[in-house]
Amino acid sequence: MTALTQLAADSDSFAEDLNRLLERDEQTAISLVAGVDSIIHSVRDNGDEVLLECVRKWDNFDATIDQLIISPSECQTAWETLPEEQQSALQTAADRIRAFHEKQLATSWDFNDSDGNRLGQKVTPIKRVGLYVPGGKASYPSSVLMNAIPANVAGVQELIMVSPTPNGVINPMVLAAAHLGGVDNIFRVGGAHAIAALAWGTETIPAVDKIVGPGNAYVTEAKRQVFGKVGIDMLAGPSEVLVVFDETANTDWVAMDLLAQAEHDEQAQSIAITDTVKRAQELQASIDRLLPDMPRAEIIKRSLKENGAIIIADKDEFASLCDQIAAEHLELMTENAAALAEQVNNAGAIFIGPYSAESLGDYCAGPNHVLPTSGAARFSSPLGVYDFQRRSSIIECSPQGSAKLAEVAETLARSESLEAHAQSASLRRQQDKNTD
Repeated sequence: MTALTQLAADSDSFAEDLNRLLERDEQTAISLVAGVDSIIHSVRDNGDEVLLECVRKWDNFDATIDQLIISPSECQTAWETLPEEQQSALQTAADRIRAFHEKQLATSWDFNDSDGNRLGQKVTPIKRVGLYVPGGKASYPSSVLMNAIPANVAGVQELIMVSPTPNGVINPMVLAAAHLGGVDNIFRVGGAHAIAALAWGTETIPAVDKIVGPGNAYVTEAKRQVFGKVGIDMLAGPSEVLVVFDETANTDWVAMDLLAQAEHDEQAQSIAITDTVKRAQELQASIDRLLPDMPRAEIIKRSLKENGAIIIADKDEFASLCDQIAAEHLELMTENAAALAEQVNNAGAIFIGPYSAESLGDYCAGPNHVLPTSGAARFSSPLGVYDFQRRSSIIECSPQGSAKLAEVAETLARSESLEAHAQSASLRRQQDKNTD
């Protein structure tokens, strides 16, 4: 039996208990930071030589530099030789993901004000993006689609993918997904050294402008350290789900959704909120009955024991608790779930109603499954087309408009003791007067 920690919202220690539950080793180990820093500097200074050393050490793959390169033709072959069922599933997912993300595409715009000034925004795609795809404990063709397709929709010119290949082996589904996603180049390299290679470039791997995609603690720390040299999507932590349910929910469905999240890895977090002790007990009974049949039962047990919980709270506290937790995935299996969803502001993705399993969002519903974790949904958003586009402001002043704006700019510049700013504006106004 794997009993979830039970928290009561009306207890005196609830706030402290909840904070402790959500922190989950929030402090990055000093040794990890130093280790990643060392790897990054080694790759930056020595390029391919260090990459090969890292691949031999961590992937048990004694490769030459040419063996790290996967050609587009290999991806096409992987796609063409997939069983029909897998082809159909990947194609359906890709089509749905593309259709959803095409709705996000931003375009340039401008307008003219009353003085003839043209103001606007120029939207352009990022030139080259690096896509990190995990490949250690599991392979994620779905992550390839979720990262590559929005980049394609945005118009990214070149998409470089890196993925670790333990013992030199890579899942054909990952290669097939790369073919569908329009990935240009793939390299058999992962970990912090892959992030460093994407940021600074090596003799073989080109430097990119932005790095996206989830990874382990080393990958996340490496993304944090290279930010500024390149852009990144987000600092994603372990995956998490929050399931809110009441008497209308099937507890077996709730339990399986919690188990599904927990099977990612031992650091994943599965939390449920309900309104009575009886419902909490019924959920625990469902977990105890369903868990033994799971192939990854040991991983699930550890995840639930160390990071899982059932919270008992009044229904009128559901929305505020959801906002406080700000989960990556939020499932609402309650009466009037759509109305509850309207009250919630902080969540990476909201799954409304009993039939909206979170796993559908992972693979094929359409919205992106790269989501903010660890409470970051309070201030950030899912990966989308907008992450692969740049926005430049457009300012084109007419002589009349420049003269009027200069009066304002001069006053504000001198209030900040920036005389050159003031004169930069006034020179044009004086020129306009002299012309008159």
